[in-house]
Order: sequence, then structure tokens, then C-alpha cells
Amino acid sequence: MASLKEVKLKITGVQKTSQITRAMNMVAAAKLRGAQDKMEAFRPYTTKFNETMSNLASGDSSGSFPLMEEREVKKVELVVFTSDRGLCGSFNANVVKEAWKHLKKYEAEGKEVTLLCIGKKGFQLLKNTGRVREGYKDIMGKFQMFHARDIASNVSTRFLAGEVDKVELIYGAFHSVAVQRPAVAPLLPVVPHIPEGEKAGMSGDYIYEPSIDELMVTLQPLYLNVQIYHAMLEVGASEQAARMTAMDAATTACKDIVGSLTTIYNKARQAAVTNELLDIVGGAEALK
Repeated sequence: MASLKEVKLKITGVQKTSQITRAMNMVAAAKLRGAQDKMEAFRPYTTKFNETMSNLASGDSSGSFPLMEEREVKKVELVVFTSDRGLCGSFNANVVKEAWKHLKKYEAEGKEVTLLCIGKKGFQLLKNTGRVREGYKDIMGKFQMFHARDIASNVSTRFLAGEVDKVELIYGAFHSVAVQRPAVAPLLPVVPHIPEGEKAGMSGDYIYEPSIDELMVTLQPLYLNVQIYHAMLEVGASEQAARMTAMDAATTACKDIVGSLTTIYNKARQAAVTNELLDIVGGAEALK
């Protein structure tokens, strides 16, 4: 059995850890409020942008749009979004596992797959696969729209040059504070996503000024920016929710450990007191 001093040191150490995890839980909860507000404010914009793109794509157009060109898929790029920091449970691991599953699926179909990692944790977990083309590290903590534009420019340049035939986004989607699940969304070629229950196509009789061709030339790059920024917002909120849940569980575990160690400490102290009493009684009996 461990000595009283050792058990007491363990109790003190676990109590200090509990203070840290409780503080991290409170910080994550505060950050989650801001991240969730930004994400929920941007979701309607994303939905309306998709609807507008769908209406335009189904209209009369005389031009061909390179970003919407569908061709035989031989090369695929997966853009994987994770956080820069850990201590958020299995959030990053689940996203990486989803990316790995899709990577293996495409390679089984004979396609060449490359990875573009957004976030330090994803880059660290996937860099040894040999498929990582580039990594954007240390941007998920304070990302802005210009980061999304840089990423969109990166992947669209390769798509237009024929270096990749298909691009997909893989990120952790925010469902609730307790639930964050990996999600996969197509990015290139541009195919506007239509929510379930809605029909693709023109929702009314519209006259566009300027022409659909001119609008599409401008809106397609913006569409990429919106989709990427939307994924980053989802990851930002999901990360804080996952960290809050993980730190809450860690704090509870610390309390349980302190309880167990306190019981051990009390038993050890009781045993020590009993031994001392036995020594005293034994000494007194010996003097008689």
C-alpha cells in the first residue's frame, strides 16, 4: 500500500488537474457561444447562396463554366478540416477517420488521392500517409474569410489546370453541443447543393441583369469561398463544443479519482493509527 504522503501528493495533483479542466471547460463554453452565433448566422446565407446558384445553373446559359466542368475522375483531392488544438475528445480523430475511409475508397477505385489539411491536428495525424500535398496550420484559431479565399484559390487553380478532377470537403459538422459528426461535401466541380425536400431549378420566372453567364463568372469563385468558410465555421463551433464536453468529463473523472484516493488515504491513516495503538498497548503490557 502506498504511504500516506504519496497518496496525499496524488490527491493534491488530481485536485490541481481538476481546477485546470474546470477552467478550460468554462473558457470553451464562453468561446462556444460566439462560435455558434457566427455559424448559425452564416448558415442561412449559405443556404440562400446555394439556392441562387441552383436557379442560375438551371437557367438559359450560352456559356461553359470551367469550374462546373464534369470530367472523368482520375485524381481526387480531399480538403480535411480539423482544429489546431487538442483536448477536445475524439473530434479530430473522427474527422481524420472519415478522411481515411474516403481515401481508401477512392484508391480502391484506382483513383489518385491527395490531401489538403486545414488545421494543425489533421496535418499531424495524416502527414505520415504520404498523401498530404499541403497543410494550412495555425489558422483555425482565428480564421477569417481571406483564409477561405486562399484555400479556394489553391484548389480551384489545380482544378482548372487539370491537376485534379474532383475536390471534396471533410469537416466536423455541428449538430448540437453534445453531437458533432464528420460531414462530406462536394466542392469541385461546382454543383450547388439542394437541401432535402426542395427541388432543383428555377423557383420562379426571373429576368437577370446582367446575364446569367456574367453572374456565374462572378458567383462561382464566391461559391467556393462560402462553402469553405461555412466548413471552417462548423469546425470552429464543433471544436469548442467537443472541448467543453471533454473537459466536463475530465473534471468529473478527477472528482471520482479524488474520492477513491481519499478513501485509500483514510484507510491507510486508520491502519497507521491502529498500529500505533497496538504498539502502545503492547509496550504497556510488557511493562507489567
